Amino acid sequence: MSSASDAGSLKRGVLLLKLLATAGPRGLALTEIATRTDLPHPSVHRVLQQLGAERLVDRNEELKRYRLGPLAFELGVAGSAMHDIRDLCDPAMDALAKATEDTVYLVVRSGFDAVCMHRREGSFPIRTLVLEVGSRRPLGVGAGGLAILASIAQQEREEIVRRVAPNLAAFASLTAQAVIDACQRTHEQGISLIRNKINLGVTAIGHAFRDPMGQSVGALSVAALSQRMTAARVRAISALLRDACADVERRARAQSRNGWTSG
Repeated sequence: MSSASDAGSLKRGVLLLKLLATAGPRGLALTEIATRTDLPHPSVHRVLQQLGAERLVDRNEELKRYRLGPLAFELGVAGSAMHDIRDLCDPAMDALAKATEDTVYLVVRSGFDAVCMHRREGSFPIRTLVLEVGSRRPLGVGAGGLAILASIAQQEREEIVRRVAPNLAAFASLTAQAVIDACQRTHEQGISLIRNKINLGVTAIGHAFRDPMGQSVGALSVAALSQRMTAARVRAISALLRDACADVERRARAQSRNGWTSG
């Protein structure tokens, strides 16, 4: 095989992996992949076979669908050790804590859960420490987890709600329908807002951020005493959260990191 052909196969392989990274656990059928990538069916099939041989792609024989394979996960885990999401979010969290004087949380998606990865406390004397670092809750519970869930594609979101539904009652008697309704409100408002629901006397606002592949991977949230969260303050903090998440996404897209460059 010529070097030009090798390069072409590599580019097609990367294109397919990027697409499958957005497809969720159900994956995509061959026809869908070919249509979305504008590649001939035989080429897509050949490249998928090559990726499958390297454990980068899995195929469901019964459904005839493809999704990311175990090696993709293993590479992601290895990469995460070198690219700590807390490093990306720390400047934005620090700015939020100073601007709001309240507690700022970073939660990231882990399967069907949202995990608190980091916390920054503001200077306001009464702290709202509603999440411990390392704690895990179903997606849709809490402002951060709700922001993440609402920003996931509908088909995958419905599957997540179905999977977490049995565990929701432990959180202020939440129901699957209540989470679905909250996702709709989050779409309409552009931010997630939970007032006196999970923790009485506490209001939290959240906003999700995406990785360079366009996938919702985490959220920043601000929690404060409900009496501090007037309508005007909610609007102001919402704007700060949008800017903070945009900053995180810009940092994630940066091509240079500690002397390392892409390509």
